[in-house]
Amino acid sequence: MLATPAHADGRTPEPVPPAAMSTVGGERLGVPGTQVQPDAGAPALPKLTARSWIVADAKTGEVLAAHNAHWQLAPASTLKMLFADTVLPKFPKTQVHTVADSDLRGMGEGSSLVGIKEKLSYTVHDLWLGVFLHSGNDAVHVLATMNGGVDRTVQQMNAQAKELQADDTHVVSPDGYDMPGQVSSAYDLTLIARSGLKNADFREYCATTNAQFPGDWTKDKAGKPTKVRGTFGIQNTDRLLTGAGGVRRYPGLLGVKNGYTTNAGNTFTGAAERGGRTLLVTVMHPAAGSSEVYKETAALLDWGFKAASTVKPVGSLVPTRSADKANAPAQDTKGPAQAAVTGSSGSSGLWTYAGITAGVLAVGAAVTLLVRRRRAAPSMSLPAVPRSSRRKPRDDINE
Repeated sequence: MLATPAHADGRTPEPVPPAAMSTVGGERLGVPGTQVQPDAGAPALPKLTARSWIVADAKTGEVLAAHNAHWQLAPASTLKMLFADTVLPKFPKTQVHTVADSDLRGMGEGSSLVGIKEKLSYTVHDLWLGVFLHSGNDAVHVLATMNGGVDRTVQQMNAQAKELQADDTHVVSPDGYDMPGQVSSAYDLTLIARSGLKNADFREYCATTNAQFPGDWTKDKAGKPTKVRGTFGIQNTDRLLTGAGGVRRYPGLLGVKNGYTTNAGNTFTGAAERGGRTLLVTVMHPAAGSSEVYKETAALLDWGFKAASTVKPVGSLVPTRSADKANAPAQDTKGPAQAAVTGSSGSSGLWTYAGITAGVLAVGAAVTLLVRRRRAAPSMSLPAVPRSSRRKPRDDINE
């Protein structure tokens, strides 16, 4: 069997991107290396270490710059965006599910957990908070069970990826846990985030910084369970949103999702709004250090807001396959030039942008109301997270 050759000092060399990658969204996006077309006066790109990254405009779909955008890499928990985009519309927030032992089987060793327990009931709203804030694989598996099982959910996620033209993506585990053959790309994760942000609930969850999560039934002095259920606090693991871990909170950040696994390293997709413009940035596998992915994302967002009017696009975020088919010109009535314009970003981009920007104020109002309610209720304090949800993760969650 062939092995990856090592350097003379024993170090394993850095992997290199394929010589040719997918050209979905434009020919330049399939070329290895950094792709950018600056005009005079355009700011220089920041120094970056990530294996792959992309900066795109959510409204127009224009890709402002990219680096190995279609390189298929392990996605880690950023894949939970596709899980949410696929499953979130299927269940009302108020639906209640009582967890069975079988719901939590099949999770990978060292998975990040929000602290779900068997035989306890949770609303769908609770479960999605566990997915988005704490990257809980236990919450993912419970929702997948409600959706007909992990295998069925994986099939639906792969079908949704195909519909989005996220052709670099192949799902094996719905939670993003490292599995052979499970891959995505910076381009695909950006498409997935753009699609998810059309959903108001998706926007709300990915913008929520803190929440109370249901715990076990409290006990009286005699040790008998009462009719009062305890809660514990959970915080979003997206450090650009919370400002945790020494990372500066990014102004105007809307979400979306971070991740970490042994194989993927750190991954992150973020969306931010400034001056009427919404940008999407995905960064995959930067240099070691759990803060580096946030620093490089923030640097790319800063660059994108400054450079948007001084660079020519190097590609575009494509519409869904359904939209592409609906907008496809009749062969006898439209020439190649007109067909190219129709298929670039189209009305899909405008509707996406409308969905994202319309949700910004709604998300802010919802979060403000949540904070007010929390302040008004003494019982909503943040006690220590139970041991089950403080398990040190080997995979899935940023260190």
